[in-house]
Amino acid sequence: MTSSPAPAHETPADEAEGRAVQDRLRGRVILDEVGPEPGTGLITGVDVAYDDEKDVVVAAAVVLDAATLETVEEATAVGRIAFPYVPGLLAFREIPTVLEALEELGVEPGLVVCDGYGLAHPRRFGLASHLGVLTGLPVIGVGKNPFTFTYEAPGPRRGDSSPLLDGDEVVGRALRTRENTSPVFVSVGHRISLDNACAHTLRLSGRYRQPESTRRADALCRRVLREATA
Repeated sequence: MTSSPAPAHETPADEAEGRAVQDRLRGRVILDEVGPEPGTGLITGVDVAYDDEKDVVVAAAVVLDAATLETVEEATAVGRIAFPYVPGLLAFREIPTVLEALEELGVEPGLVVCDGYGLAHPRRFGLASHLGVLTGLPVIGVGKNPFTFTYEAPGPRRGDSSPLLDGDEVVGRALRTRENTSPVFVSVGHRISLDNACAHTLRLSGRYRQPESTRRADALCRRVLREATA
């Protein structure tokens, strides 16, 4: 399936405008594609670190070989915080610098993994969906907590899962990536199925609870933030 040209990023003037932008772009999310096969191509983890006192935000993009999980390339971007902290509108704080980091890459990102949410969002348009619509890339969100949603604890084994629910609506999945650890929360962002998003997350999460893509992007952006604010 092909989509119309990706829209440009908009920084809203206030909360109401931010919600309006989300509502307008939400209809561009593509939900009927399976996405890339796990273990093939490239996977890019993106993450962001802030220093609110110094008004600095750093984004990192770390590209992994999906088959070996070896790092292929890294890129970072340093910027100013463009939007205040508002629950449900965090994408507007993060996306401008994330886009800059992705543009610095010399390879196509492939599948993008965000430390955040996609459809698991009050307006069904979290960071993973927003980034997917703006870039046209397949994107998944893997969060550390269930946000505002409910779930029953999945079974104890690696790969066990349960629905992440908003009432009766399934917005994602609680996924056990390691035995005897809390689950992560996977949601579709753009151009990938939930089953496939979970399969990718498991492949990326061998030794640790979080995907390796997220761990490496987190470490890189924190290091660069320390350097930028020293």
